Amino acid sequence: MNMSPDFSSLSPYAGPLDEAQIQSRFRSIAEQGGLRHALPAVFGGYGDGFADLRGTHRQLGLASRDPGLLLMVNAHLWGIVFPVLLYGSAAQQQWLLPQLIAGQWLGGHAITEPGCGSDVQAMISRAERDGETFILTGEKRYITNVPLADWLVVYAKLDGKITAFLVSRQDRGCRFSHDGGLDACRGSVTGSVLLENCRLDADRLLGKPGAGTQMIQKALEYERAFVFAGIAGIMQWQLDEVVRYSRDRRSGGVHLGRHQAIGHRIADMKLRLDTVDLWLNECARLCDAGQRLTLASAQTKLYAAEAFLQSSLDAVQIMGAAGLEVGNAMAGLVRDAMAGRLFSGSSEVQKNLIAALLGTGDAYRGGGAMPG
Repeated sequence: MNMSPDFSSLSPYAGPLDEAQIQSRFRSIAEQGGLRHALPAVFGGYGDGFADLRGTHRQLGLASRDPGLLLMVNAHLWGIVFPVLLYGSAAQQQWLLPQLIAGQWLGGHAITEPGCGSDVQAMISRAERDGETFILTGEKRYITNVPLADWLVVYAKLDGKITAFLVSRQDRGCRFSHDGGLDACRGSVTGSVLLENCRLDADRLLGKPGAGTQMIQKALEYERAFVFAGIAGIMQWQLDEVVRYSRDRRSGGVHLGRHQAIGHRIADMKLRLDTVDLWLNECARLCDAGQRLTLASAQTKLYAAEAFLQSSLDAVQIMGAAGLEVGNAMAGLVRDAMAGRLFSGSSEVQKNLIAALLGTGDAYRGGGAMPG
């Protein structure tokens, strides 16, 4: 197996993609081994660490310049692959992980509902026992990968406590749809899950009944820690592009970059990128050392989301009207960066979490507004 994926053949995002193209890009990443890092060899992983995962995702972002594709990959890994690895039974791991890691099946997780975003305890989807089966009822919205997904980890309240279930798009009483699709991170697809008396066998219960809150927090910790690993690659491309532009473009008889206002913006972009990389490296170090990630992942996500948005705005400002031309990726990245402040828990949720972990404010209750 190639443990150093080469994404040079993956074309940069260059406009609207249909679902077949989106799925093809995901499969291309899987074929290169981009889903195998930090996962056991027995299930088809490389058996390496999170530092390797971080490096590969950064390369993927630099090559694809596609926040939607990165979101798709992260929703798949943290939404279903790692929850099954950490909480699944031996049978569930054997039947799901090899095909998920190989990219033969696409997955994610379904947390968010129309009436609740960050507060997962406000979830109203419910599961009821009926003999040896469970019956699920409810609706999930703004869920990444749903229109193309084969499997989802769906969270619902069983006896008043959040519980996780494995749901297939083939299950009766379950409909994966495009409803609630978002016009952001356009290299991915979002939608809704409608559960109407969806009956599941007992082997679809993931983890213990009532363990869903813990599972959500664990999944989101990983997602927050590494969803911006690929974005860091995009930020590297943005920086390279504005440096090139500032050298090529002349204003007032000198290169554009010689103007202090431009030079300062470029310096800020470099500082933000390097700081994001430092946070990502710290998260990888903690994971590989088996240490707690809760605080560091919230800090990483908060800083990286704000940094990506500001650097995207700066890139457009430096390029001026050229940054708004049809076909220029910079303006589209501004909209994608705005979504980055929301998915995996908004910036405000991260601040609440950080404050709570420091012993101030309310206990953390939040989930993720998007994806999942």
